[in-house]
Amino acid sequence: MAALDDMVGVAVFFTAIAIVARSLSSSSMPVWMIPVIILLPLVIGAAAGIPAGLLLKKERGSIATLVILIIMILATSAVGFIFNSYVMPAPVLNFMLMGMAFSAAFANIVSQKRLKEIVCAFNPLLGVSMIIVILNLGAPLDYRAVLGAGLFTLIYIASRACGKYFGARFGAKATGLPETVQKYLGLTLLPHSGVSLVFTGIAVSTLASAAPECARIIQGTIAAAAVINEIIAVIAARKGFKWAGELYKA
Repeated sequence: MAALDDMVGVAVFFTAIAIVARSLSSSSMPVWMIPVIILLPLVIGAAAGIPAGLLLKKERGSIATLVILIIMILATSAVGFIFNSYVMPAPVLNFMLMGMAFSAAFANIVSQKRLKEIVCAFNPLLGVSMIIVILNLGAPLDYRAVLGAGLFTLIYIASRACGKYFGARFGAKATGLPETVQKYLGLTLLPHSGVSLVFTGIAVSTLASAAPECARIIQGTIAAAAVINEIIAVIAARKGFKWAGELYKA
């Protein structure tokens, strides 16, 4: 459910950011480019992920597995850079969507056992990469932007919580899921994911030159919300699992 939740967020976010990028672009970007901006990264990622899956399907050592995976990731990124630089009217393709499509493609080709081996080989590099991403997002952050985003932060946390809880409740009820799922699934989805922080970086870089004040508000709001929400939401999620009778069940 958390993965599906992120997928919906990705679809909505990149649709919105494509429209914003079109309106802010110095060159006139036709309307038909908006779906292209969303779908082209998925096509590039899937096209690279299929051969990666075929190569990784065979049993290999952890070093060979890691080398193949890194080469295919870099190849996917290179294709994205080429499209951004020479095909698109502006550098608007999103590499996060490419990564998602790439991962989904090869993960559905290899066996579950092989996928676990690939993940274990890649995890150390993934951990370092995530630290670099978080440092990159946090380094330019001005603490005054966080302190000055009070009202926006409260609105964001409240609206996000309502959307998660009531959206999950409505969906669970509409599909006839058990009462415990209807009541408590929304609570377990409240913790702030890293996806939101990546979205923040993309939104800030899109707005930085055209609307720097809006970029600062977004950066401060999401950073403050991530800190506050992680304290409240983790407790709420634990309560949700407990009330649903799922805690310690394994």
